[in-house]
Amino acid sequence: MKFYQKNINLKPFKRGFHLITSDIIKAFPELKQISIGQLQVFIKHTSASLTINENADPTVRTDFESHFNKMVPENMPYYIHTYEGADDMPAHIKNSLLGCSIQIPITNGKLNLGIWQGIYLCEHRDNGGSRNLVLTAFGNQ
Repeated sequence: MKFYQKNINLKPFKRGFHLITSDIIKAFPELKQISIGQLQVFIKHTSASLTINENADPTVRTDFESHFNKMVPENMPYYIHTYEGADDMPAHIKNSLLGCSIQIPITNGKLNLGIWQGIYLCEHRDNGGSRNLVLTAFGNQ
C-alpha cells in the first residue's frame, strides 16, 4: 500500500460555494498511481468547510449560500464571539455543520465521484483569504 500527502494553498475565494475538484486533481498527480484507494481532503480552517455536491448547475451553489445564510444568520444578539466581524461566528457554525474533511474513493487513478458530483470549498467569510488543504491519498498500485 502506498501513502501520499500534500499540502496545497488555494487562491482566495469570495464568500460562497466553489468547485475545487479540478484544483485538487491538478495539484495531486500522485492519484494516478493508485488503482484502489481513498483520498481524504482536510481543510485547516474553522471558518470554511468542504462538501461534495452538484457540479453542473451553478445555481445549486447559489442556493446553498442563500440557505446557509438564512439558517445561520449574522448579527444575532446571543453571539459572544464577535470581535472578528459579523460573519465570523456564523462561519464557525457553518463549518461545524458541513465539516472540515471529505473522503472520496480512488479507482484506477481517478476520483470515483458520481457524474454530477464535485468537491466544494465552502467559504463562509467575506474576506477569508487563501485556504490550506491537506490531501492524503492511500491505496494499492
